[in-house]
This record gives sequence, C-alpha cells and structure tokens, in this order.
Amino acid sequence: MSMFTEYFLMGIEHVKKYVSTKLKGFEKIEDLSCVEIGDGNLNYVFRVVNNATNESVIVKQAGPQARISESIVLSTDRNRIETEVLMLEAEKTPDLVPIIYLYDTVMNCCVMEDLKDFKIMRKELINGKKFSFFSDKISTFMAENLIRTTDFMLDPKEKKKMQKQFINPELCEISEELVFTEPFIDFKSQNILTNGNETWIEKEFYQDEKLHIQVAKLKQQFLTHGQALLHGDLHTGSIFINDQNIKVIDPEFAFYGPIGYDAGNIIANLTFAWARHVVQKEDSFILWVEETLKHTIQNFREKSLKILAESKEPFAKYESVLCNYLDEIIRDSIAFSGLELSRRIIGLAKVADITTIEDNDQRILAERLCLTIAKNCIMDEDIMDIDSYLFLIQRLKKELLVNGISYN
Repeated sequence: MSMFTEYFLMGIEHVKKYVSTKLKGFEKIEDLSCVEIGDGNLNYVFRVVNNATNESVIVKQAGPQARISESIVLSTDRNRIETEVLMLEAEKTPDLVPIIYLYDTVMNCCVMEDLKDFKIMRKELINGKKFSFFSDKISTFMAENLIRTTDFMLDPKEKKKMQKQFINPELCEISEELVFTEPFIDFKSQNILTNGNETWIEKEFYQDEKLHIQVAKLKQQFLTHGQALLHGDLHTGSIFINDQNIKVIDPEFAFYGPIGYDAGNIIANLTFAWARHVVQKEDSFILWVEETLKHTIQNFREKSLKILAESKEPFAKYESVLCNYLDEIIRDSIAFSGLELSRRIIGLAKVADITTIEDNDQRILAERLCLTIAKNCIMDEDIMDIDSYLFLIQRLKKELLVNGISYN
C-alpha cells in the first residue's frame, strides 16, 4: 500500500520514494539523489536527480504554514492554483513556463521540469548581466496570459467560472496586508527598517496621511477589480532566464484582479536592479534597464492591442475604447509599482537587489531613491505612462547624485 494516500509534509527521503513511485524513468530509488533547494517564503522545493541517466525534476510541495513565518497558516490548495495556472499559461505561452509532469491533489505537490539550464533573473541582474530579449519575452507572457483572460476575450460565463476556480482568499490576504497596508501602517509591528532609515521612513510613510488615502484607493481596486487572471507575484525572483529565453514560475498568488498589479511588479523589480546600479554608478547597466522598461511596456501595449482586435465584444470595434482601456492599465501599473517598491524596502519580504548592497550609506541611498519613486507613482496621477515614469526616475537619479546621503 502506498504511503502517499494521505497528506504529510515530505522530507528528502520521502521525496525520493515519492518520485520513484510516481514518475516513469525514476523507478530505481537507489539511483536517485535529492536536495532541498527552496529559498522562497512559502513552499518546499526539491531537486531529484536520476544519477544513472542524469535526468532531473523539481518537486514542489505546499506546507500548512509559510516558511517565512509559522504564524502565517495557509491552505495547501495553493499548490492546485499554481499548477492549474501553469497549465493554462502553457496553452498560451508554452515556451515561457516550465512543463508540469505530475500534479497530486492528495500530497498537494507537483513535479515539474528542472530549469537547470536557467538562472534566477534577480541574481543575474544583481551581477549586472543584461538580456536584450527580455522585454519581448515578458511582454508576450503578460499580453497573452492577462489580456486573453479578460471580459474582452472570454465568454462571460467562462470568465466567471475561472474567477470561481481561482479564488485565492488566503494568499490574497497576504498581499492585502504585506503590500497594501503594513508598509504604511505597521499594525503588526513586523516591518524591518534599515539602520539609519528609520526616522526618514516614519516621516515619509508612516505619518503621511495623504499617501495613506491614495494607497487605500489602490487597495480597494485590488480587492474589487477582477479584470484578468493574474500571476499575482510577477517579479524577477519568479523568472528564470538564460541567454535565449525566460521561464516564469510560482503563480501560487494567482487570482482575478487588476492587470496593472502584474505589470507594476515587473516595473518595480526592474527598478530595484536599476537603483542598485545607480548607487554603484554602473552607467551601462542603468541605461539597459531604462531601455528595457520602456520597451517592455510599449511592447505589452502593442501586443495587447493586437489581441483585443480579435474580441467579439461589440464595443471593441471602437479603437478609442481599446486604447483607453490599455491607457488605464498602464496608469494602474505605474501606481501599483509604487506599492511593490514600498513593501520590498519597508516590509517583511525584502529583495536581494537592495539587501546585498554592502555599503550601508549606498543601501540607504538606494532605499530612499526607490521609496521616493514609489511615493510619486502612488500620488502623482500625471505619471501615467512609461515615458513619464522614466522621466521621473532619471530626474530623481540626478538629484540623488547631487545631494548624496542628505537626499530627502
């Protein structure tokens, strides 16, 4: 009788037995080696290698608690959501997501392609590596997977069915608190502020009521605007990359929400890499990020417009309807990028782009640069497209380099 008929949290030896039991080509357990490689906040991730054939797979299991904090209790159903979203994305963009080999609703785990020929994009950007194709690949991923799940492209009943399928209350609650509340109102007292930035952040973020009011509006939009099936956590740590292609992983936060939330996460996480290299004065990389930001959003808009031209919605025949729709999405993206920029500096879940800056003065500068960009994106509605966003960050970069550590 199989030991995998009831859920339990697996360790390395369990995973080896699981793969040998479940997966063709991995039957001889004595040929298998396994290591836990997960460095995320929520799940357990194992690489299993068949040493006889050199084939390998990834096993990802959802535990009942978040790895980042045992106080965060979660439904293991998030593994179903992640796997089913990856399978849907594979229908639209098969080259841009990992292959799913096995999905197990009892053990709440999946077995997927090992992206051993890829590296985590965030780490590559930290090292200053540039990817000329990224804007084309990520804009295709967003346009195909976001726009094709909107009311413009789906039968109304099908869309509502998908909304029900991917309702994700527990992980949405994490976003509602960690992204939309705690960076501004530290009601759980779990924010982590860099030494030397505490007073500045308290003044600029904790005590700014006008900022809080704008954030509250964006939070309501996140809660109520079921525009498309989002990835929900689309950042450079959820993208694997090599010299030719990308693979987008980890859509466990997926739900029906505002498209700008996903696009804004891409903008913000490219900006983290940009800010790191700004304070380190690496001009070539800075220019590449700025060009990539511009091309990503421009390509996303152009590709989305082509997809929307296929719509059977009667009002889609008016170009102004579609253009206004996309303009609003891009403005939303700018505003939501401000939330991601804020929460990764102030909140519990950091980004290595900033935390691995060894010089504390440089880190403070990078943080204040990101946070000042964030406030402008949230509060200034005139920053409504990628050109105005780039004008903003370039202006603030010049001010930072002039004013140095006294920058405010």
